[in-house]
Amino acid sequence: MNRNHFTIRGKSLIALKKLWKNDYFKTAVAIVLLVVIVLGFFFGLELALNTPDPALTVESGSMCIPYDGNDNFWLSLTHPFDRTLSIGDIIIVQGIDPKDLNTNYPNSDIIVFHSPYSSELIVHRIVGTEVVNGTIYYLTKGDGNGNPWPQTPQTGLDPWDSNNPPGVPQNMVVGKVVMRIPWFGWITLFMRNNQWGLPLIIALIVLLVIIEFIIPMLREKKRPEQQNGVQ
Repeated sequence: MNRNHFTIRGKSLIALKKLWKNDYFKTAVAIVLLVVIVLGFFFGLELALNTPDPALTVESGSMCIPYDGNDNFWLSLTHPFDRTLSIGDIIIVQGIDPKDLNTNYPNSDIIVFHSPYSSELIVHRIVGTEVVNGTIYYLTKGDGNGNPWPQTPQTGLDPWDSNNPPGVPQNMVVGKVVMRIPWFGWITLFMRNNQWGLPLIIALIVLLVIIEFIIPMLREKKRPEQQNGVQ
């Protein structure tokens, strides 16, 4: 290696040290790392839980006890730590072999599945099973629908439970609910249900960038100009 190579390398190290001392650069690196960590966490959940839908937001109160038919905010606050689910909960879903699901009602698994009538994801409890031509069909029900959990499910059964064959076929099951995080899903619901929700979030991010980066840069640029104007 010649002297010029060492000189260039030394200048590069000096430039990197100066750059690292810059507060704006540090903040930008921190933001990038945060995004990478969040994305890595989500994709890591997909791999660890063996499902493409490892985290979902509860949008209906049908799994809440008691359920008065009103999908409102206070329903979530009334029973935040019950074994059942409330609107605004974030649920963690684990992919599982359908044959390993607990079907022993009332302590049966709460599962996430595609509605037999649409591609919509539903989260309800297993209340029974039937096997037709080697395929398992799960009869399901919202805990708060009809006569509530843990009563024997006589009313409030899901409409597909009366199909022929009845219930949800095993290939439509996404996984079972293994964890519940109360309230935090309200952020997702707010953005989804309000046309100005997403623009508001974007505006707040832009405002944060202006406060954190733009205003300090303008102040630093103004200081040398003021010093040059002083005689």
